Amino acid sequence: MKILFISDYFPPERNAPATRVYERAVYWARWGHDVTFITSAPNFPDGKVFAGYRNAWYQHEIVDGIRVVRVKTFIAPNRGVVRRTIDFISFMIMSIAGAFFQKRPDVVTATSPQFFAGLAGAIAAKLHRRPFVLEVGDLWPATIVGVGLMKRSLAIRFIELFEHWMYRRAARIVAVTPSIGKDLQGRGVPAEKIVVALNGVDLHRYGKRPKDPELLAQYALAGKFVAAYIGTHGLSHALERVIEAAKLLEPHDDVRILFVGAGAARDGIMKQAEELGLKNVVFIPEQPKEQIARYWSLSDVALVHLKNSPVFETAVPSKIFEAMAMGLPLIVSGPENGDARAIVEHDAAGLITPPENPEALAEAIVRLKTDHALRQKFAEASYKAAAWHTREEQARRVIAAYESVVPGPPAVAQQERG
Repeated sequence: MKILFISDYFPPERNAPATRVYERAVYWARWGHDVTFITSAPNFPDGKVFAGYRNAWYQHEIVDGIRVVRVKTFIAPNRGVVRRTIDFISFMIMSIAGAFFQKRPDVVTATSPQFFAGLAGAIAAKLHRRPFVLEVGDLWPATIVGVGLMKRSLAIRFIELFEHWMYRRAARIVAVTPSIGKDLQGRGVPAEKIVVALNGVDLHRYGKRPKDPELLAQYALAGKFVAAYIGTHGLSHALERVIEAAKLLEPHDDVRILFVGAGAARDGIMKQAEELGLKNVVFIPEQPKEQIARYWSLSDVALVHLKNSPVFETAVPSKIFEAMAMGLPLIVSGPENGDARAIVEHDAAGLITPPENPEALAEAIVRLKTDHALRQKFAEASYKAAAWHTREEQARRVIAAYESVVPGPPAVAQQERG
């Protein structure tokens, strides 16, 4: 099967959407599918083109059997609204142009975030007269309203018209969380059109391991109990509340809060920690994907933190599954009816705290520090649960959704998988 995939994010960018689409596509290519991605020059989150790349009109490379076509866009850092919107729209226009010059695929697919990439996919599918499959990783524009970047307005309602057009145009919709699927049904999308393919983890990249001695020494973490937040520092994560919890934890001299990553909220929380004079918070820049397991190894507990808004009930951060694959207990703070909480509760993999509650978060960290038996119980359950949340299984579910809308005999890879 020939798959044409439009995604604004792709490695070497390290955010969750880039990782998700790449790791699944590696399996598709391995199974014999012809996979082409239309994306931009890697620049997220700082709006600076990565070394070795150019913001050129058209360039392509082969990455692990995947053909990657990069098109020129207006590049902006991941903050603010106006410049980022221009960035998104420029990618939409250029990705449609790039898709037009590709060999006719069997299926065209696109993923959010961001919204305009999905719109590009719908238009490209129409140009190629091929089925369109939309992957919904975030509910746009609801998410940008939920983080406070924009208020309800005529512009938002206008975007929503295109959003619903995409849903109607799509032959299938892949929802990355159950709540996204339910939300779409509540807005009139037929249930038979929706496939839920929960986020996952490539198990071979992680695994139980002792704390990395070099990093322990480098960041003065030897003998410390480390609660780690590793991943995108976004506006949807309310990380200022984690900093407030760190302030409450100052009397516990053996506790450290570790942040590893980048994002729109990073500068703000670093400034907040500095203003509070905190010595128990360690900030580490974003790291290459192949190094992330080393930084997870420093952790005694993984933190998953989300803004207290119904919009983020649908969010399931990929760090949940990375932490599980490392055999770490979790502390999850998010909306009461959120999917992230439901997964960790179901798998008995950690503690749940009320959303945006620094006091409860600090208490949970101290509890797991002092109760070794409970921490070990959660760690074992977490590690066991990782096997249920593999990236390979997600790849199977998504490729099955593609195959269901492409006429003709099943792909050879499908037969090989049995």
